[in-house]
Amino acid sequence: MHTLVKGLIAGAAGTSALNVASYLDMVIRARGASSTPGQAVERLAGLAEVDLGDGERREHRKEALGSLLGYGTGAGAAVCYGLLASGRRPPCAVGVLGLTALAMLGSNVPLTALGATDPREWTASAWVSDVLPHLAYGITAYAAYELLRS
Repeated sequence: MHTLVKGLIAGAAGTSALNVASYLDMVIRARGASSTPGQAVERLAGLAEVDLGDGERREHRKEALGSLLGYGTGAGAAVCYGLLASGRRPPCAVGVLGLTALAMLGSNVPLTALGATDPREWTASAWVSDVLPHLAYGITAYAAYELLRS
C-alpha cells in the first residue's frame, strides 16, 4: 500500500480518536466546543474574500469548515509522518510523540498565525484540553500506520 494511502487512513483513525477524546473532555468538564476553528475560518474567509453568508447559515458554515480543517490537519500530519518514516520503523514512543507533535503543530501554528489563538496565554486547563486529544491522535495514528505497514 502506498505511503499516501497509509497516511490518509492513519490520519482518519487518529482524527477520530482526537474527536472522541475532545468530546469526552467536553462531557466530563461540561465545557463547550472551542470557538477557535470557527475564528480561523472567519479569518481565512476574509483573506480569501469568500462570503460565508449571514446569520445562522454563516455560523453553520464556520462550524462545518472548522471541522473539515481539523480532518485536513489530521490527514496531513499522518501523511508527513509516513513520508518522514518511509523505510524506517521508529520506536513506538518516537512515532507516537512525532505524530502528536505534527498534529499539534499542524493545528496550532496556523491558528496562531491567523490570530485565532495564542498558546502563550493558555491556562494549564487549556493545555490539557489540547495535548490529551492530540496524544490520542498520536497513539491511534501510529497504531493504524504500523498495522497498515504489516
